[in-house]
Amino acid sequence: MPMAAEDIAQLIRESLPDAEVQIEDLAGDGDHYAATVVSAAFAGKSRVAQHQMVYAALKGRMGGELHALKLTTLAPPR
Repeated sequence: MPMAAEDIAQLIRESLPDAEVQIEDLAGDGDHYAATVVSAAFAGKSRVAQHQMVYAALKGRMGGELHALKLTTLAPPR
């Protein structure tokens, strides 16, 4: 069963409360999304570490309920 965009955003915000999250359904099927996540928690971390933080927030749903996620992570400007 596909995930709703708001469910993805909510999971991310639960782990990264300051996050600004934008979700786009790329194929209109509820299975292929793009997410842009901006959080101060990303400051000083590598892109890989930032992505791992987002995947951890999704609590194992990647590859199951959530088939594909194009991810862009950013720390806010100082």
